[in-house]
Amino acid sequence: MTEIASADASGAATGGVRTVLRLEGLALFIGMTLLYYVWDGDWWVYASLFFVPDLSFAGYLSGPRFGAMIYNAVHSYLAPMAMMTTGFATASPLILSIAMIWLAHIGFDRALGYGLKYAAGFSLTHLGRIGKPTN
Repeated sequence: MTEIASADASGAATGGVRTVLRLEGLALFIGMTLLYYVWDGDWWVYASLFFVPDLSFAGYLSGPRFGAMIYNAVHSYLAPMAMMTTGFATASPLILSIAMIWLAHIGFDRALGYGLKYAAGFSLTHLGRIGKPTN
């Protein structure tokens, strides 16, 4: 009950819920990286593509609302899971590799506390505020 009472008004997860979400992210990162290893993926490809989703930061050049929309589209599970399903259905190692790397990136971000963004600003996420607090 205390966790409900301590939830802040920002809509961000707090307490144990936040911890579980971050641990899920860590599990996703480790799981996708291990799967990539087991499938004998090329580590140069992994290293080259791992931070590609962060190019979505460029959406913030058009403002916080558009930036959050683009960032969230690239950092949600929907597209890489659809890609992974397609990769399995078509037996395409390239599509599967890209999906695994993409999901590993999302898991890595979530484990570090970088959540989906609110339109009010880049530092406001579903996992809480990131960066230095503003005074």
